[in-house]
Amino acid sequence: MTLYSYHVSHEQHSPRDLLRYVQQAEAAGFDAAFSSDHLQPWGPAQGHSAATWSWLGAALQATQRLRFSAITVPGGWRYHPVVLAQAIATLASMYPGRVPWVALGSGEALNEACIGSGWPAKPERQQRLQKAALAMRELLRGERVSQPAPVAVDDARLWVRPDAPVPLVGAATSAETARWCGSWADGLLTVASRFDDLQAIVQAFREGGGAGKPVHVKVDVCWAPSEDEALHAAHAQWRYNTAAGAANEDARHPEDFDRLTREMSAEAMRGHVFISHDLQAHVQHLRQWASVGADTLDIHQVAGDQAAFIQRFGEQVLPALRRSAG
Repeated sequence: MTLYSYHVSHEQHSPRDLLRYVQQAEAAGFDAAFSSDHLQPWGPAQGHSAATWSWLGAALQATQRLRFSAITVPGGWRYHPVVLAQAIATLASMYPGRVPWVALGSGEALNEACIGSGWPAKPERQQRLQKAALAMRELLRGERVSQPAPVAVDDARLWVRPDAPVPLVGAATSAETARWCGSWADGLLTVASRFDDLQAIVQAFREGGGAGKPVHVKVDVCWAPSEDEALHAAHAQWRYNTAAGAANEDARHPEDFDRLTREMSAEAMRGHVFISHDLQAHVQHLRQWASVGADTLDIHQVAGDQAAFIQRFGEQVLPALRRSAG
């Protein structure tokens, strides 16, 4: 059965507000919460970017049953894989069963290039990602790990570990990357604005070695009491995330994304976010996304009143989805 996750957007909300939102999401019937891990927001108007791993400890303590996952980058820029493995193991030890998986990606310059070591092209970033993921997996199993560059580890070992290793999921937004993730990752995290693209990504993952592995899908939506309000809210807060091609991975500053998306019209946002004031339309949209065999749908309300979104989706959308799946 598909689990429904509330997306914790650290780029858009203060950590204090996000703690309140996950408590509300738990009360409203969401199954899980999923965190982004950014140093900077996508655009200046978003205005936030708290430390995800510090926040996760507080969030797990502030809730009772929600499961928490996150996407992070272990390639040796902001985080070394040994440091990340220790953080994951600590949280999973303290809260058994509530850190079910962590997604790993190759990163964006916006968050990782700050350490000043240069920002390599995607093939090198993918190589570093895979090397780091393999080291983390061994560490989480309790092994001593040594490996050479590009992500060097010298005789590392974790002394606090959960009862069972936390699965490490690969993040992909293209069929090519998803196929590659199938060869080494414990599952797939993806996001797609068109259903045909989503189907192709999931199929490529399964053909590449991911058959039988879990698939988690992030779905960007915008709900508001009126269609016009939803449309303009999505444009005001989430147009920054629509930068095309390599710019999405290579731009260095929130102001770059502001410039790159300045000509994006509000109506054009419909090609990137599901926008509707009609809750039944959201049910139909999410039902279609779940039909690819998604183990988790991470629902990201990209703009607007988070508390109202949580309440209305908890009252009407989640029950309808569960009835149709039941």
